[in-house]
Amino acid sequence: MRRSMSLADRLRAQCAEAWSAAKATARLAIGLPDYDAYVAHMRASHPDATPMTRKEFAVERMQARYGRGRSRCC
Repeated sequence: MRRSMSLADRLRAQCAEAWSAAKATARLAIGLPDYDAYVAHMRASHPDATPMTRKEFAVERMQARYGRGRSRCC
């Protein structure tokens, strides 16, 4: 039989989940990509490919966002 979680453990887990969601929302709002989500996607969808390093990912995302020269919108 599965042991039930105490109220404190459930509250701790809910707070951790809420904090993770708040961090993801804040990052999306200000345009910071989520490296951990990228790595998880790469491992699940492209297991033979090597994921970029955190630094390579940040540079690539900045170039994708701001372009290489002229802006995409104007």
